Amino acid sequence: MSDPYAYIALISSLPGSERLFVAKQPPLSRIRLDRRLSALAAEDARVLKVLENALNWNAYDMDVTDAQAIERCKQAVKEIPQTTLRKVFMERMDLRTVVAAMRLRRNGGPAPSGAFGVGRWSRHIPANWGDPGFHLETQMPWVKDANQLLDSDDPLGLERLLLSVSHQQLKRHAARHMFDFEAVAIYVLIWNIFDRWAQSNAQDAAKRFEKLAQQAMADVAEIDFEGAPA
Repeated sequence: MSDPYAYIALISSLPGSERLFVAKQPPLSRIRLDRRLSALAAEDARVLKVLENALNWNAYDMDVTDAQAIERCKQAVKEIPQTTLRKVFMERMDLRTVVAAMRLRRNGGPAPSGAFGVGRWSRHIPANWGDPGFHLETQMPWVKDANQLLDSDDPLGLERLLLSVSHQQLKRHAARHMFDFEAVAIYVLIWNIFDRWAQSNAQDAAKRFEKLAQQAMADVAEIDFEGAPA
């Protein structure tokens, strides 16, 4: 999209959002978002698709191996020409690599013999396997909280933390881009975070409801037909 006014029109048409974790849903539906994104030039649309697919693990088939997923990520970064978007991509890969290593270690996995995951910490992590935060607390202050949430078996809390970290990273990059393609791409990635949280929150609510329903049925089973405890 070479016309700078087209960028201005597109960005101006995208509604702002409430604070993350306060909003119950993204600021607009995916259908409406895609309609606005149809204004992108073919090359920009291609880059955005690569970026979204690479950062969305749900886009991978269940039979894709870790090695194949890593290769896809390496290939994806080659297809993203914008410096800012490559930084966004690699920051997310760093986050995912650290969390994947934490989960592997918590499940009793030994230190990998070679590089682990994708990103600048892929060799640092195996070399610091015995440290709770892989000696990354300075670079990634959130790793301590992530460890605690993993240890307490709080997947929703962990997801909330990781979405918050990703959101902060994107907002930092967004401050440097106003009416260009990078601004559009960052908006879409932030939209995905809001959508992910809405889905996670709904799933958690459904699980809580199911648990309450099961408890209620158990309570009913303990009451006899006269309405008194059995």
